[in-house]
Amino acid sequence: RANLKSVLAVCEMAPDGESLIGQPKIVYDGHDVDVTIEGTKFYKRNGYYYIMSPAGGVPTGWETILRSKSPWGPYERKVVLAQGDTDINGPHQGGWVDTPDGGEDWFIHFQDVGPIGRIVHLNPVHWIEDWPVMGVDKDGDGCGDPVRTYKKPNVGKTYPKATPQESDEFNDINLGLQWQWHGNPEPWWGYNNATKGVLSLYSVPVSSGYKNLWDVPNLLLQKIPAPTFTATMKVTLTPDKRYNGERTGLVVMGLDYAVLALEKTDEGFRLSENECHKADKGKPEVENASVMIPDSTAYLRVKMADGVCNFSYSLDGKKFKNIGKPFTAREGKWIGAKIGTFCTRPKVANDGGRADIDWFRITK
Repeated sequence: RANLKSVLAVCEMAPDGESLIGQPKIVYDGHDVDVTIEGTKFYKRNGYYYIMSPAGGVPTGWETILRSKSPWGPYERKVVLAQGDTDINGPHQGGWVDTPDGGEDWFIHFQDVGPIGRIVHLNPVHWIEDWPVMGVDKDGDGCGDPVRTYKKPNVGKTYPKATPQESDEFNDINLGLQWQWHGNPEPWWGYNNATKGVLSLYSVPVSSGYKNLWDVPNLLLQKIPAPTFTATMKVTLTPDKRYNGERTGLVVMGLDYAVLALEKTDEGFRLSENECHKADKGKPEVENASVMIPDSTAYLRVKMADGVCNFSYSLDGKKFKNIGKPFTAREGKWIGAKIGTFCTRPKVANDGGRADIDWFRITK
């Protein structure tokens, strides 16, 4: 977008932080040793200005520290965190934090693991001769390796373990914070019917040039919660009686995606497992298997283990039958894969059907 990467610039800001003063000045060129240096954090400590920047690319890079007595440089350079012999690739893109009493320093960053997303890590920081050393520096060269386990920060008290919300019974008038629409949402796409304990997703017409779900904005998704998990949902499709083709389902979404779709057809309700490779390039879905079911309610399930997904369905919520073939999840644009549901219709009309999601549950 800027037509030039791997350089860093500094520009003075107005005291209120709402405007720039003067012109940006390049203070560091990383083309030779810090290609794709970006995502800077700017600090001042003990008379030094520090620019903390990831370099080398998200899956493969390292954390570079630049320091100078002047914000304009010249800057000294040091790599203070890299993968080393660990399994934590690209440990960077983070920031320096300290505990409330100032007694401990830490570096919070992420690790890109493809379809699983970007996992947050916390590494200890020790200052040696006014350079931060992150992680554990076994050989004493000033560049640490990230840690898989470590003593927790001392924040003055002990907190219970907590994880972000994943499952949803849809008994509240608001969506849980784990849910994200695929595109800019409209308020009429869904109704949290707390009285019935369901989420009603109204069918949204697909665009005239529809190719696949990549371009459908009303996908209701959440981030992949773990490398291995099972997602199950109970859904009832109530189609518009004037036409066929409305569908809902369980989708694992990314640059490639797979979907276990429930659709109203001329013959009745049809369940199919489809996959779409290079969805972002407009490629069509390919059907792997399908089955007719007796009514509009179904239990849909996907089991993911290290990115490999297997779909199954049930009519009673107890006995599940496999359908289709294994699908390998793929990341999205700068994000991991996501999982969720949707409701679409093939034509524009003054009304449409809906999918009532009774619950959506994540288990091990």
